[in-house]
Amino acid sequence: MSTVQLYDTTLRDGTQQEGISLSVEDKLLITQKLDELGVHFVEGGWPGSNPKDAEYFQRVRGLALRQAAIAAFGSTRHAGSVAERDPNIRALVDAQTPVVTLVGKSSAFQVARVLETTPEENLAMIADSVRYLRTLGRRVFFDAEHFFDGFKADRTYALRCVQAAAEAGAENVALCDTNGGTLPHEVHDVVAAVKRETAVALGIHAHNDCEVAVANSLAAVQAGAVQVQGCANGYGERCGNANLFSVIANLKLKMGVEVVSDAQLQALTETSRFISELANMPHDSYQPYVGASAFVHKAGLHASAVAKLEESYQHVPPQRVGNNKRIIVSELAGRGNIQYKLREVGIQVAAEEARHILERVKEQEARGFQYEGAEASFELLVRRGLPGYQSPFAMVDFMVMVEKHRRLSQDGDEFLSEATVKVRVNDQLKHTAAEGNGPVNALDNAVRKALLEFYPSLQAVRLVDYKVRVVDQGSGTGAVVRVLVQSTDGREAWRTVGCSANIIEASWLALQDSLEWWLLRQAAQGR
Repeated sequence: MSTVQLYDTTLRDGTQQEGISLSVEDKLLITQKLDELGVHFVEGGWPGSNPKDAEYFQRVRGLALRQAAIAAFGSTRHAGSVAERDPNIRALVDAQTPVVTLVGKSSAFQVARVLETTPEENLAMIADSVRYLRTLGRRVFFDAEHFFDGFKADRTYALRCVQAAAEAGAENVALCDTNGGTLPHEVHDVVAAVKRETAVALGIHAHNDCEVAVANSLAAVQAGAVQVQGCANGYGERCGNANLFSVIANLKLKMGVEVVSDAQLQALTETSRFISELANMPHDSYQPYVGASAFVHKAGLHASAVAKLEESYQHVPPQRVGNNKRIIVSELAGRGNIQYKLREVGIQVAAEEARHILERVKEQEARGFQYEGAEASFELLVRRGLPGYQSPFAMVDFMVMVEKHRRLSQDGDEFLSEATVKVRVNDQLKHTAAEGNGPVNALDNAVRKALLEFYPSLQAVRLVDYKVRVVDQGSGTGAVVRVLVQSTDGREAWRTVGCSANIIEASWLALQDSLEWWLLRQAAQGR
């Protein structure tokens, strides 16, 4: 199969997702990342719509891109106007991009009810806009909006819209499933029918309202489309657009279309996570190919099989897309999970010993602990049962107080949290106290204050996430709670878990594991 062009619209269509707002600097960084990934076209935004996009198109000219061509997006001229004097067309020209993508209606119903103009005027709007931009030397793509719905309702008029753009000089016409309601078999049949009726290159722009945007994109390629439009991580309005990362992996690994190099494909996971960070959106752990859980094995049968033959429960090697296989430990695990995880941290156990550890895990999970997201706590659970293990510190006792003060000069109350702790390191007992924003923060500060005298490097460790979940919700305020803590030292991150009917104790158990695990790791590395 011949190559397929990758057209990214994250910076325009992707930012229409609720909760996403990118700065100009963000958009420039994403542009560079997509260029490195091998994307052919990056749609920077709508230059006539806001000052931010106008600034982007000025600054993007200074980027030394290796492959990606920048596209400016905008609509065809207004009804009754002239292309060269239309404000939107002028803004597209002023953006000075090598590519301009024009969007226009291809549904007779939309033309009548939304544009409120005649079918012939809409055809003239398409042709005039494309033709004028072509006279200025721009490469022009045409997005045929609402094409699939329009084709179903009035096949002849939808095709006339495509032909109007093609005859005026459009290089590619993207057929848009704007409402996201078309299914893959329909997309295939329509794209194939359009391909028989016109010689212009076709593209696909799919929305995910039926959760088939990626499948629709692949079906379009099978039917002859040579350009796929999509967004990083499937971002976009309503339910999102086709996930460009899934499209890339499927085209290359499943359909044999060399859209990116092998090295670029290996950057897929890192690129996905990079963009989610800039977009300030949680990275979807369950996203195909690039998600943290995409190659996780939890069930004992699966883990045992994967340890012998990776492809037994993996459809592609995770390394191909820059991801990793993970075996996790839970009550559903088998001895193979236990042995595999312990080998990762340098602990060898026999099958019978692994069985005892597994029973211990199941007992703990019955109490409310959960180790599949807290691998550092699992490692400590095992190490504490090994002969000769000595913890780097021990909590002797602690007390946490929360006091409420009324400030007469200000509205509202002030809460003061203070923790007092006794910590033993070797034969020395350290007694100290500290305040905090809340009881858990106060306890954390007090323990660190005590330990820093013995372990100054502990200053590098900080808490980056703290989650609380009620385990037995029917017990009201007396319920058992699970606390999951994520910590980092700036180089790596790890998670620990604590569980108790007392939220302070549950928090302490998680914090203790976090500090103890890091100190053991430092000792093992000779730091």
